[in-house]
Amino acid sequence: MKILAFESTCDETAVSVVEDGRKILSDEIFSQANLHAVYGGVVPEIASRCHVESIAILAQRALDSAGVTRKDLDAVAVSYAPGLIGAVLVGVNFAKSAAMALDLPLIPVHHIRGHIAANYLAYPELEPPFVCLAISGGNTLIADVRDYTDIRILGATRDDAAGECFDKAARVLGLPYPGGKPMDDLAQGGDDLKYHFPVAHIEGRPYDMSFSGLKTAVINLNHHAEQTGEKLDRSGLAASFAKAVSDSLVPRAMMAVRKCGYSRLAVAGGVAANSRIREDFRKAAEAEGVSLYIPPMKLCGDNAAMIGAQGYYEYLAGVRAGTDLNAYANMDISQDYRTLPVCR
Repeated sequence: MKILAFESTCDETAVSVVEDGRKILSDEIFSQANLHAVYGGVVPEIASRCHVESIAILAQRALDSAGVTRKDLDAVAVSYAPGLIGAVLVGVNFAKSAAMALDLPLIPVHHIRGHIAANYLAYPELEPPFVCLAISGGNTLIADVRDYTDIRILGATRDDAAGECFDKAARVLGLPYPGGKPMDDLAQGGDDLKYHFPVAHIEGRPYDMSFSGLKTAVINLNHHAEQTGEKLDRSGLAASFAKAVSDSLVPRAMMAVRKCGYSRLAVAGGVAANSRIREDFRKAAEAEGVSLYIPPMKLCGDNAAMIGAQGYYEYLAGVRAGTDLNAYANMDISQDYRTLPVCR
């Protein structure tokens, strides 16, 4: 089964052709990072306009790269939530038009379910059940993946996402946007014990996280240095920051694996590309005899292949959408599309 998939929830326009949920035939991505870098973050209006300008070109390029024609397609999948509402609408409307024009089923896919499914592309042997930590610029949560479309949240951030926190810390240090990779590069060789940063704990909610205090601590540390003339150890700060984020994520994810009684742990999302977090998970999984799955770098960030992968399993579960499909800025990962109110 060949699915044409679309992703436009933030600042990457992506179109992919995926076969049977496990094989990438093509994955075309246009990143807007350079356009937003001057503003230090994503500008929603600019993101939406760029999606409009590039999505049709990428769709044709994805078909050409896959070596398929429109007649070879069996379905269309699209990320419809969560994300920047204007950006999501571009992908949703284009996918609806494509499905209607080609007389194909339209499959709505939750963006974070897509990130989880990136592991199916990287590891064909991976099957539910397993625990997955999804960490990105807009979302941070621990999920019990009971089946391909039966996913329950065990815990989540109460405020900022881990990726957003990396971006804000990078801005404080004068690093370019997006801040994840510059922070990772700066941390190499740094003393991760140079600065002590808080790791929040939520009483009665052991799997929930909070990163706002960590972000504030970095800002306050920088302000103090500016006011006193103290020189910051930038490399040590980046390393200490990465350690604090990892110390918040890794123990909770491992605890969730033990609670669920599983032997498999997956990590997904853009922050999964961070070298410190990847290494800490590798050590923790090895120590507890847990099989660890982390996608390669190219599948950590937003892409349409992951939407096509999850779209396949949503299709098998009978999930379909019509021309009334809407876009949503926020939505629980466990929400069943079929229970949503119809867009009029």
